[in-house]
Amino acid sequence: MPNSKVRKKAVYTPPQKITSVKVSPRWLAPVMVASWILGIGWIAAYYIIGRTGPVFEPLGNWNLAIGFSLIIFGVILSTKWR
Repeated sequence: MPNSKVRKKAVYTPPQKITSVKVSPRWLAPVMVASWILGIGWIAAYYIIGRTGPVFEPLGNWNLAIGFSLIIFGVILSTKWR
């Protein structure tokens, strides 16, 4: 009998995937939550104390930018949390 023209080769086996669990750094969650609390606290203190406080008076409306920046920083950190 004639030999088959089909090429004989081993069955393909895909390489095994090594799954490693990614873990967040230990500092990430406390810094994230602290950033949210500081941002909300900064805005709340600005509205409660008003422009009479020694910290808030020279900054004016930039106090809102500081508070919202802290909150946004916390949100950005939350995207890195696993």
